[in-house]
Amino acid sequence: MHLHHVNLLAVLVAAISTMIVGFLWYSPILFAKPWMREMGYDPEDKARIKEMQKSAGPAYAGSFVASLISAFVLALFFHWLRVSGIHYGLVTSFHVWLGFVATVQFTDALFQKKSMKLFAINTGFQLLCFLAMGAILASWT
Repeated sequence: MHLHHVNLLAVLVAAISTMIVGFLWYSPILFAKPWMREMGYDPEDKARIKEMQKSAGPAYAGSFVASLISAFVLALFFHWLRVSGIHYGLVTSFHVWLGFVATVQFTDALFQKKSMKLFAINTGFQLLCFLAMGAILASWT
């Protein structure tokens, strides 16, 4: 199934991959506790964690829609640039992340006076997402 020369199944799988990356990245195994501390939450406050988990549904849904849009636009870039192969998919995805994601998040961190540690956690997550999407989309073109 294609739209604008984009494989929609690849876009769906790429978007799903960002959710998997997010569940791992922000899990206790990796960055849950440092992220919570940088956001001003107490990682030991079990009641607050349960409250956050209960209200996370709309955020996950919105995040998935955003991932679908990102994957679709990245796939368009790949089509226009004639990206083929995982290597070029990763390189292109890195440059898209660097030019359009990292810079916007850096500016946001500066003006909202967020810590550079929080910036690194969140922007590192976005880098991994774009690399995962790039590898998936490039391998399906």
